Amino acid sequence: GSYVWDANGKQYLDFISGIAVCGLGHCHPELVKVLKDQVDTLWHVSNLYWIKPQVEAAEKLVQISGLGKAFFCNSGAEANEAAIKLARKYFYRRQESHKNHIIVFKESFHGRTLATVTATGQSKYQEGFAPLPEGFVYAEYNNRDSVKKMVTKNTCAIMLEPVQGEGGIHPADMDFLRGLRELCNKEELLLIFDEVQCGMGRTGHFFAFQSYGIKPDIVTMAKSLGGGIPIGAMLATDEAASGFAPGDHASTFGGNPLATAVACKVIDLISDPAFLKQVEESGRYLQESLSQIIDDRIVGIRGRGLMVGMEFNIDVKELIGLCMDQGLLLLNAGPRVLRFVPPLNISQTEINQGVAILKEALKEL
Repeated sequence: GSYVWDANGKQYLDFISGIAVCGLGHCHPELVKVLKDQVDTLWHVSNLYWIKPQVEAAEKLVQISGLGKAFFCNSGAEANEAAIKLARKYFYRRQESHKNHIIVFKESFHGRTLATVTATGQSKYQEGFAPLPEGFVYAEYNNRDSVKKMVTKNTCAIMLEPVQGEGGIHPADMDFLRGLRELCNKEELLLIFDEVQCGMGRTGHFFAFQSYGIKPDIVTMAKSLGGGIPIGAMLATDEAASGFAPGDHASTFGGNPLATAVACKVIDLISDPAFLKQVEESGRYLQESLSQIIDDRIVGIRGRGLMVGMEFNIDVKELIGLCMDQGLLLLNAGPRVLRFVPPLNISQTEINQGVAILKEALKEL
């Protein structure tokens, strides 16, 4: 469910859900059953062979996304690494190897491998890891003109989060995202969406991009895909996927029977239209409840679905500690933004409880 307990038996209401990982809460009974059944069947054989739940998970994701092929790995960083490699290899195969630069965005976050931390538009994550890989340039989020100015004959792709997570919970504007799709079509670039945090129903749509009425060429996902079991995925159109030939990219543990069996059940539960509608309603209720808190230190509230940020004019570190003392787990998204990413099946009663604790903590701050 939405609760966890520490070593002393103290109960906490979890509005972090493992940093948007436990999308169905902790130890969801249907996921527990699937995992136990798979443990008794088969753990690992490698991708030298067809793996039944991997094929099934791929079919489900391709059908929901409208894309063409799926690649499985173990994390969001690995999924984004695969997307970066695919974008470059795609143009290499088209005899356009000079097209290898990727436009990314300031305040973004794409992972902690050398390539993905370089794609991340926050210098604090890159400090001490020089020399960083070449080929990334940083545009202003929600500013199409800043992107257009960076397109050159060497550009191969534009990569971004439809809702920036670590950068402070910033949803992309409709015109901005649609404008990027048009720009990529015009300049023959690949559009890559990082939905590691904002995907899997978090915004009230299975994929965040579905609310914008456009499709990317590549989309990455992880976190809630396994409901707490490590798994990542990259989906691509058939055209973009043609950049990889067998052996160009692989993952020893990616798509293993345990992870993909659980992912199949997670996909089934989250893709239910009634479930997604409830996420949308719960997100709206959470934002409305937060907006009723009167405090001069609150700057604003923003987000999509159950991915919500509350910005303050002060550092939120102490407030997070006070909430934890009172039994509510929250985290930040930058120094001054409280991040709310509770389980997608959280109840209104639990939302009320969490908001009440936050109000009391603010009184103590």
